[in-house]
Order: sequence, then C-alpha cells, then structure tokens
Amino acid sequence: MAKKLKTLIRLNKWTVDERRRELGVLLTREGELRSLLHRLERELLDEQKAAAEDPTLAGFGYGNYAQRYLDNKAKLLRLMAAVAKEISAAQDRLAEAYKDLKTVEEVEKNRAKRELEEANRKEQHVLDEIASTRHQRTKEGK
Repeated sequence: MAKKLKTLIRLNKWTVDERRRELGVLLTREGELRSLLHRLERELLDEQKAAAEDPTLAGFGYGNYAQRYLDNKAKLLRLMAAVAKEISAAQDRLAEAYKDLKTVEEVEKNRAKRELEEANRKEQHVLDEIASTRHQRTKEGK
C-alpha cells in the first residue's frame, strides 16, 4: 500500500508540474500578445505624429493604415480574450491537480502515522511483557 501511495504521489506531482508548465506557456503567450498590442499602439502614435506633420501625404496612406490598425487591434484583443479563457481553465486544472496531490499526501501522512502508532504500541507491549516478566522473577526470587 505504501509503495502504491508513493507512486501515486509521484504521479500527482508530475501532473501538478505539467499543469504549471501549461499555465506558464499560456502566461508567456499572454505577455507576447500584450507586447504586440503595445507595439501596435506605439506605431499608431508614430503614424499619427507623421500625419500631423505632413497632412497632405497623410491623406493618401493614413486611412488604410488606420483601418489595418483597427483590424489588427481587434484580432489581438480576440486572441487575448481567448488566451485569458485558456489561462482561467489552466488555473482551474492546476488547482484541481494540486488538490489531488495534497489529498494523496495527506492519506500517506495518515498511513505513516498509523504505522508509527502501531509500531509504538507493539514496542510498548513488548516492553510491558519484559517488565512484567522481570517483576515476576524479582517477586519469586525474594
């Protein structure tokens, strides 16, 4: 039983580690998307600044750029929302895996405690027998 519990604990630890890795990948992806969004917004500010400096040239290209900007921003926001959902689900899976691990660890801890108590009880019984025998011999010897 103890070996099975140790194997189950190892398996649950592996599962927790795997869930952490999955969450880490998603959080990294979210960070990348945020960086892309910030870069896109900086580019917009640069384009607006350039358009303000030369309004005659801006009239030709800025409209198309503004539409591409809006499309790209909408796409990034959709991706970020999808990743946020995935992160939430990954956090739930991690919490569940961690709960399972702690449950098995608690079972193992309780099993070890019971075994120790049983060993102590047996040892005390043997010591009581020895003391009783010694007392009997001492009493018979007098």
